Amino acid sequence: MAKKPTLMLVDDDPQVLAAIRRDVRRKYHKNYRVMGAESAAAALEALAELQTRGEPVAMMISDQRMPTMNGVDFLEKARDLHPQAKRLLLTAYADTEVAIQAINDVSLDYYLMKPWDPPEEKIYPVLDELLFDWRLTYRPDFHGLRVIGFQWSPRSHRLKDFLSGNLVPYRWHDVEGDGDQLLEQHGLDRTELPAVILEDGTVLRNPELAELATQAGMRSNAVAELYDVVIVGAGPAGMAAAVYGASEGLRTLLIERRAPGGQAGTSSRIENYLGFPTGLSGADLTHRAITQAKRLGAQLVMPQEVTRIEVSGPLKILSLRDGEQIRAKSVVIAAGVDYRKLEAQGIENFTGAGIYYGSAATEAQACTDGEVYIVGGGNSAGQAAMHLSRFAKTVHIIVRRPDLIATMSTYLIHQLEATSNIVLHGRTVINAAGGKSRLETVELTNLDTQKTTEAPATAMYIFIGAKPFTEWLADLLILEDRGFVCTGLDLHKHDSFKTSWTLDREPFALESSQPGVFAAGDIRAGAMNRVASAVGEGAMAIKMVHDYLSTV
Repeated sequence: MAKKPTLMLVDDDPQVLAAIRRDVRRKYHKNYRVMGAESAAAALEALAELQTRGEPVAMMISDQRMPTMNGVDFLEKARDLHPQAKRLLLTAYADTEVAIQAINDVSLDYYLMKPWDPPEEKIYPVLDELLFDWRLTYRPDFHGLRVIGFQWSPRSHRLKDFLSGNLVPYRWHDVEGDGDQLLEQHGLDRTELPAVILEDGTVLRNPELAELATQAGMRSNAVAELYDVVIVGAGPAGMAAAVYGASEGLRTLLIERRAPGGQAGTSSRIENYLGFPTGLSGADLTHRAITQAKRLGAQLVMPQEVTRIEVSGPLKILSLRDGEQIRAKSVVIAAGVDYRKLEAQGIENFTGAGIYYGSAATEAQACTDGEVYIVGGGNSAGQAAMHLSRFAKTVHIIVRRPDLIATMSTYLIHQLEATSNIVLHGRTVINAAGGKSRLETVELTNLDTQKTTEAPATAMYIFIGAKPFTEWLADLLILEDRGFVCTGLDLHKHDSFKTSWTLDREPFALESSQPGVFAAGDIRAGAMNRVASAVGEGAMAIKMVHDYLSTV
């Protein structure tokens, strides 16, 4: 039987230690082992023993003011023993500046000021949040899906990316490493890879995503005959719309063609989202939102793609890729955007085999000690650079501009500048990618000197702007020149709107040229392209759905 994860408490004052241990045990003793130490040295000794025995530590809570070693120094040393454990500092008011600085210096997760009474208000909500985050990344003895394939295979990457994006836990086995043993064990041939081994031992040989989704328990078909609102796309805007639609009593369906979270869902760290002072990952945000939407009653269908929307009186008929049709009173389009393709020689040859669009966090481990190139200067590129710098020997950021000031948030620029293995190449472009079966080299040109050089490359991640996913809407809605959906009063700029809009009222702010069809998030013309604004638009869209439904 697995040992309970440990919560380590450290305070040199025996009375304070007894009080914090009492309060923590009262709430968490069923799922965690609570240990206390009266000195940093004693705590480090206990943590080292736990590491030797392979026992997990979920959280370390330390007082800041201790005689032989302060709390920040203790947490820094403890991080080397248990890097995944959450770190919380207990401080007096006078130490708050030290605690805030420790967020950057030792990746402090949170700090609390003493006293913490009542714990139900002051400490339990914080611990609940931190332990929830820890459980998302904690990997106990594995009993789930196993994926076997070639590390630099586009099809292997496609399976891993799909499972990761849909928050399905799995373990990856490279056939050139430990995966070779599983081939013989399950009667597999290398020509049948990639393969997925289910928990019950069933083997899926080179499966299509639809087959894998079914086996993983995802729903790919709707269950109701009519919905009040169907939301197309499960990025931040779509997930927010699903949460608010379901919570307000609307029969709500959310359809996603690939994986929830959109581009934000692939981000390794979102640091400017309100209410999360140390940031949160895109996967964390996605997990929370999808869980919330389901709990409130929204139905989710994925992976499934809407190919067409037709209007029949007050109803909207959505046609899916597999031929199914769904009837709805209203629709919210939140299908998001895709990264634009990089036009350079050899890019297509190695896409999925060392070249990836977006962060592709599933491939970060394969970049260990390698030379990684990131093309693009936006926040997503900066966040990916910070994440990959933990694995790569060097991360090279390639941008056409001389610097990142105009395209990236200041806090992120400062983080990049403070990371020694991240190098910015301004006024530079990628001309070509080379290699045999995988990416091995890149060709760079400096736009000022026109000097071209070839350099070794382990991987390349591309973040060069957004292209709206709206080709399937061109016959139904008015789109602006770049393909984004026009909404609200902006529709008056288009001559076709004057003849197509027949209602007495003006369109609602997020309503498209088709009454009852709304757009929210990055797909909408004029959107701010921020997670917070997308969430706001998703919520606003549901308010306007209510207004629309009251008129039909």
